[in-house]
Amino acid sequence: MLDKIFEPLLSNWWMLVLCLVLGLVLLVKGADWLVAGASAVAKRFGINDLVIGLTVVAFGTSMPEFVVNMVSVADGVTDLAVTNILGSNIINTFVILGCTALVWPIATQKRSRDFDIPVSICAGVTVMACVLVNLTFETNEGISFVGGIIMLVIFALFMYMTMRHAKDHPEEATVEKVEEMAVWKALMLILVGLVGLVVGGEMIVKSAVRVASNLGVSDAIIGLTVVALGTSLPELATSVVAAFRHNSDIALGNVVGSNIFNVFLILGVSACIRPLPSYDGIGIDAIVATMGSVIVWILIKLSRRRNIERWGGALLLLVYAAYLTYRLMMI
Repeated sequence: MLDKIFEPLLSNWWMLVLCLVLGLVLLVKGADWLVAGASAVAKRFGINDLVIGLTVVAFGTSMPEFVVNMVSVADGVTDLAVTNILGSNIINTFVILGCTALVWPIATQKRSRDFDIPVSICAGVTVMACVLVNLTFETNEGISFVGGIIMLVIFALFMYMTMRHAKDHPEEATVEKVEEMAVWKALMLILVGLVGLVVGGEMIVKSAVRVASNLGVSDAIIGLTVVALGTSLPELATSVVAAFRHNSDIALGNVVGSNIFNVFLILGVSACIRPLPSYDGIGIDAIVATMGSVIVWILIKLSRRRNIERWGGALLLLVYAAYLTYRLMMI
């Protein structure tokens, strides 16, 4: 049904770009509406704000990537499913943290330094391990069903440890203030949000595949650049605005949390639904995604104040520029 609606809209470049932009807007706003509605319903059932923030709100930041992946896997565009996640994590780390640190140094918390960032590094290593194992056994699977199961198990352990730490150290947890609203309004936001996510996700995937075909490049390149950047724009805007207000410390938690969710939850679910084949360049993409978290950890350790300083932000952006140039030269 949706294919019949979208196909005529992708007939020329103007409509193609419009569909891509509109899809991104629907995807982002749909996630916002769904999170707002679901949070309000959870509040009605007596769930406290801390738990809602660690579950509903945290998952909501990765909802655009999740929907794009589900549509991609359903349509068999598996290259886009993998590069959407790796590309988003790379942009999250190098571009979002880089731009934020340039505006104002990013302060860090002990929990992030000692637990969240190492888990983020582990996420990249897990992807590399899955690819390496399948290459060793000469299969075409970049991330197999077994790899997906392992990722979901690690995600469950991460969530358990996060919830336990938040319960034991409530003073360190960031509590999201959940807006209370009428049940009918909350349910309406959930419904509209779901529709926006589904329609937006379909528009993005269909448009991205058509753009790749028209430009003569792979779905992987479009996933690493256009789609990944589009799904990361809300986090970029939020982090930079927070930096201008000298509240840039929220950027690190958002980025690291998003990276962990993206790999262990979204890639895990995607691989369980359909094994994700490898593609040209998957190795370098996984290495760079891992290297981003390692560089962030080193930058923090090198700072006396345990911050990501402005020079660190500039370094992150330079590394991303070099990586993007190299990947485009591989076309």
